[in-house]
Amino acid sequence: MAKFKVMVVGMGKRGKSHACHFHANENFEVVGICDIDEAKCAEVAPGLGDPKTGTEAARMADELKPEVFCFCTLPHIRAEMIQIGVACGARLIAFEKPVALTSDEGLRIKQMLSTSEAKVMVSHQHRYGRHYQAVKEVIASGKIGRVHTVYGSAHGWAAHMLSHLIDYSMWFNDYARAEWVMAQAAGKHKLADLHASPDYIAGFVQFENGVRGIYECGGGAPDVPAVERWWGKNKMGAIGTEGYAEVYTGNGWKAVTRDGLLAGEGTMNYDTDMPGYIHDMAEWLKHGKASDCSFANAYAGFEIMLGMFRSAALGGQVAMPLELGENELDLLRNRMSDGKLLVTLDASKQEFAC
Repeated sequence: MAKFKVMVVGMGKRGKSHACHFHANENFEVVGICDIDEAKCAEVAPGLGDPKTGTEAARMADELKPEVFCFCTLPHIRAEMIQIGVACGARLIAFEKPVALTSDEGLRIKQMLSTSEAKVMVSHQHRYGRHYQAVKEVIASGKIGRVHTVYGSAHGWAAHMLSHLIDYSMWFNDYARAEWVMAQAAGKHKLADLHASPDYIAGFVQFENGVRGIYECGGGAPDVPAVERWWGKNKMGAIGTEGYAEVYTGNGWKAVTRDGLLAGEGTMNYDTDMPGYIHDMAEWLKHGKASDCSFANAYAGFEIMLGMFRSAALGGQVAMPLELGENELDLLRNRMSDGKLLVTLDASKQEFAC
């Protein structure tokens, strides 16, 4: 069986994980890995079948012509990497969330991809965890009745976590699109981070099917007592007319349904979550079965996230979809209060310098 040729750019933790799971899947062959630090490539290449290594992504992609172009780089060069994937003629482009850091760049990425026939996936891979799958099944089965509210909270800041909260809650709501968003934000410390965003943002989303979304992300988010690890203190769920169901990234899931209390185990783990993500790439390439991790779904969530940023900076409701690009990070830097964040957990104080 012919294998799909893969090139992976970025050999940090996430890039290594992607490359290893591509290598482990019988449908793929890793033909190239790239990083600005060539030593990182040399370290992992033997375990990947000794693919070609290098430091110049554009040159390597042009030479190797990979069918899958995957990049796991810092978020400030998204558009640059997308351009390389389009130019080399990749059949599938896969990259890390968030889609971009501003709506201006996001719209440019969307325009570039509109000129390509490439399938595109964004790594919201937590959904392959058994606890996420269990909550989705409970909601889809109707055991909590008609869904009227979806929600999510996390203590990690928005550029890391908000797209996860939005994407999985939209998944629970069958990816109904948003009509408007409104939000407030506090804390500028993380606006200087490479994953730039406000320290805390909270807001509301009105979806076209009448469902309301409620999100809190960052140091002011509520505690999730079921989880001990700070980065795992995330929950996403749905409330229906007959109960609710929610998943905890770091410690299982729970549902109160018309049939009683349900619960189960599970924790986010790249080794168990990534195989499903890679499998879905093969299914899309071989059989045309689009993934829930598609760019279309991720972009709809991205617009919500950047609409929340825009609302927090300018005030009021922001209509969806976003028609004009903006640099929401600059808006937040210029218009937000300079006051330090008031955190919920003592463990957040060092992270947010407050």
